[in-house]
Amino acid sequence: MKKPVISGDTITIPSSMEYLTDVDVFIEGILRGYGADESVIADIAISVSELVINAISHGNEALEDKMVDVSISRNGKNVTITITDQGCGFDPGEIADPLADENLLKEAGRGIFIVRSLMDKVEIDSVDDGTVITITKSLNN
Repeated sequence: MKKPVISGDTITIPSSMEYLTDVDVFIEGILRGYGADESVIADIAISVSELVINAISHGNEALEDKMVDVSISRNGKNVTITITDQGCGFDPGEIADPLADENLLKEAGRGIFIVRSLMDKVEIDSVDDGTVITITKSLNN
């Protein structure tokens, strides 16, 4: 597969940054269909972009034969998005604190921190055959 595939509420992309726009258009289109505020759409779009970038570069090591799945669903007033990669997994407890003095000037390492600040709930399930990150945000913010 060398292009994004949309199936219902899921988009699957090869591990290449060139498909970030496809994910963004897909997620924003569904959120607008849900009637979400533009500020909520922006928070979710930023979070999904950060997580897809991590899935591509860290999880799948930018190997285009590995895929990233992004699924979206609505449950009442909440929207839930799940990002799944096919990497080796990681220990979320080992994520460096981006606010620590030694990390303040680093160019990378703020993605999960940003996502946690924008979303209502962030769950990370990392196993040997990949990582699944589930984010939840109220549509009524």
